[in-house]
Amino acid sequence: MTNQQLQTAKVGRAEIAYIDVPSASEPHRGAVLLIHGFASNHAVNWANTSWVGTLTRAGFRVVAFDNRGHGRSSKFYTPEDYDTALMAADAIGLLDHLGIARAHVMGYSMGARITAYLANAHPARVRAALLGGLGIHLIEGVGLPIGIADALEAPSLSWLTDPMQRMFRAFAEQTGSDLAALAACIRGSRQTLSREEVGRIDAPVLVSVGTNDPIAGSAADLAALMPNARALDIPGRDHNLAVGDRTHKEGVLAFLAEQD
Repeated sequence: MTNQQLQTAKVGRAEIAYIDVPSASEPHRGAVLLIHGFASNHAVNWANTSWVGTLTRAGFRVVAFDNRGHGRSSKFYTPEDYDTALMAADAIGLLDHLGIARAHVMGYSMGARITAYLANAHPARVRAALLGGLGIHLIEGVGLPIGIADALEAPSLSWLTDPMQRMFRAFAEQTGSDLAALAACIRGSRQTLSREEVGRIDAPVLVSVGTNDPIAGSAADLAALMPNARALDIPGRDHNLAVGDRTHKEGVLAFLAEQD
C-alpha cells in the first residue's frame, strides 16, 4: 500500500509511523528516505516545508517516518534505547519492510547523524547520503547540549532562561512531543563517528548547512573528510530556517540529478 496516509511498521521493539508517497512524475527515479531532526516529526520537518512535494514532483518515491520517541512512533524512556546505531537500524528495518533495497537517504540535524551512521554501517543500502544541518560536529561534537534534557524536564517553559533551552522546549511543546521521551533521546543519542569512519563513507554525499548555523559546524570541513562529498552553503539561514530554504532544495535536486 503506497499513499500519503500515516502507516505503521513493526521494526524490532518499535512501532515506526511513516508515510510512503509515490512519484508524481515520470521517469521514476527511485526512493528517498527522509529522517527528521530532534523534537520534530516527519510532517513538521518534511511535509510542512514542502520537501515531500518537491521530491515527488521531481520523480522520487518519498518515505518519511517518525523516529522512535517522536511523533506517532513508539516512545521509550531509557537513554540506552536511543543509541544512534539503534535509530539507524530502525531506518534499515523500515526499508526492509517496504522492500526497498537501496535509497537516497536524507537527514536533517539529528537525522543527518543517523544518516551518516546508516551510510557507514550499511553502505550497500545507500545510493547517496544528504546531510543537512550537520557539519563537522558529526565528529567533533556529541549532538545538542545535554542541558536540553534538563530543559525538557523543567516544570514549565517559564522556568528557563537560557535561549537555546527555551527554543527547544518551546519547539517540543509546539510539536506536541513527549517531553520525557525526548529527554531520554538527548541523553542516549550522543555518539560520534570517528574521522576514519567518516572517511570510509564512499557514497556520494552532500553536506548542507546554513551560513548562520552555530549548531552544525562547518559543512566544508566535514565534506573534506569523505572521498565523494561536497558542501552546500545555505546563505543567511540558521539551524531552524535552513531546512526548508529554496537554495537548499535547489542544491539537493541538482545533486540528486547527478546520481541518475
